[in-house]
Amino acid sequence: MLNPSTSNHQPTTLKVAFFGSPAFALPVLEAIRAEFEVVLVVAQPDKPVGRGLKLTPPAVATRAAELGLALAQPIRLRRNEEFARQLRDSGADVAVTCAYGKILPASMLQIPRYGFLNTHTSLLPKYRGAAPIQWALIEGETVTGTTIMQTDEGMDTGPVLLQEELPIPADWTSLELSDALSRQAARLIVRALHSLDDLTPRPQDESQATHAGMLDKAHGFVRWADTAAQVVNRYRGVAGWPQTTAFLNGARLKLGGLTLADGGGQPGEILHVDDTGLTVACGTGAIHIKSVQPETKKVQPAQLWAQAAGVNPGTRFDPWEPTPG
Repeated sequence: MLNPSTSNHQPTTLKVAFFGSPAFALPVLEAIRAEFEVVLVVAQPDKPVGRGLKLTPPAVATRAAELGLALAQPIRLRRNEEFARQLRDSGADVAVTCAYGKILPASMLQIPRYGFLNTHTSLLPKYRGAAPIQWALIEGETVTGTTIMQTDEGMDTGPVLLQEELPIPADWTSLELSDALSRQAARLIVRALHSLDDLTPRPQDESQATHAGMLDKAHGFVRWADTAAQVVNRYRGVAGWPQTTAFLNGARLKLGGLTLADGGGQPGEILHVDDTGLTVACGTGAIHIKSVQPETKKVQPAQLWAQAAGVNPGTRFDPWEPTPG
């Protein structure tokens, strides 16, 4: 059972501080708001967005302002006594984090009487870290899920309170999976908050832990020597960002609509061009590509791009080479 710092009984009206930033966290905020009193919303600071670098608030901050909820956007949390006082003065019984994006200092974890609960989009201890949804797809997982955990000082290392699996359909990308996991997290966190005094924390098995680090642009590059399934799984995982990138004679191309196909040849070799797109060989097997977007141009059907670029069967995409070091 959870051990609140000052009481053995859950308050009649639970007061919740919510920590979240992107749109992914909005269903979680709305679900909590529908059942409990949200006394403080904490989001990342506004950031420059787009070519004009317009200072833009994160989605959670925008929604909190629309709802008239108390909002804080501290630049830093560590050694920030003003914010610690704001959290304490909010009277929050518990804090919930969902894709907040900042590490919480140990001193802050003790402020709410029930501490901090985190909604993590994997079946912990697998895929700890910043990009569990993306890496589960890249690694070809067929099942993932949501974990509600008690936050401790480590990176997603706290004890598990609730956990629920979610099968991954073979045609889902990170976009569909994120949407489903957001809804699952919203449902599970409400269940956890209603049951705070009845939850039994379960330590994670460290021997089963894996890491899901942040993505960078290179994670979207097609590794043509991989199997066709690996190429498609990577495409599914990076669909939100950085998306799938290939190179032809040094020119950068965004590829879309990747699926498994029949065929074989040299890795990166274009096998067929027809009105449905391109068939390209991988290390084992082949993939089908539905659309291509050349740099600075719009997305276009792969066949039209091939015609305009003079690309025919036998043409090979540039091989991917890992960055030294």
